[in-house]
Amino acid sequence: MYGIYIIFGVFALISWLISSNLKSKFERYSKIPIPRGMTGKDVAMKMLRDNGIYDVQVVSTNGHLTDHYDPLSKTVNLSENVYASCSVAAAAIAAHECGHAVQHATAYAPLTMRSKLVPVVNFASSWMQWVLLAGILLINTLGPNLLFAGICLFATTTLFSFVTLPVEINASARALAWLNTAGITNYDTHDQAKDALKTAAYTYVVAALGSLATLVYYIMIFMGGNRR
Repeated sequence: MYGIYIIFGVFALISWLISSNLKSKFERYSKIPIPRGMTGKDVAMKMLRDNGIYDVQVVSTNGHLTDHYDPLSKTVNLSENVYASCSVAAAAIAAHECGHAVQHATAYAPLTMRSKLVPVVNFASSWMQWVLLAGILLINTLGPNLLFAGICLFATTTLFSFVTLPVEINASARALAWLNTAGITNYDTHDQAKDALKTAAYTYVVAALGSLATLVYYIMIFMGGNRR
């Protein structure tokens, strides 16, 4: 059991470092205006229109770095400091979220797969910790079957984490390409937008690797119990 705490500790530390770096960069880039002086809302609206998307709304939402695209309501939700800001950070975030809207409109395969996994992952997330705990504690009395069920549930969340990687990376790639061709960013600000989005992507990479490491740990417990 101590191994899992070490894994959690290591990845929690790495995640905290990346998160702190991400917040620091966004605070810095939030103070740098983009050449055309467009707000996050303006950037989002233009990117959607340039990609022929007219059925998606751009709305303001509460919180900090709570920006997301909702495929069910077809809304690009921008946090208040992004929605009304004329900064490099706001432009990068707004374009990234619109990248998801473009993925949705073009039926980008990884996004479609991730959307189909959502109800499965929601179910797995509700039960996996209890099933895993019971499986580990009762492995000597009930056998490994309960633990195996917990591992299967956890595996779906790990799969979801890895499917998320190409979705997020592709959304950033679409955002950066459009920001450049549309003239929203110039030579200097384009590199800053790229740096911000690259740092944000690291958070997803760490989450996926952390989930994989934990899954491997549970599998090792299962294999050890099976040899008894």
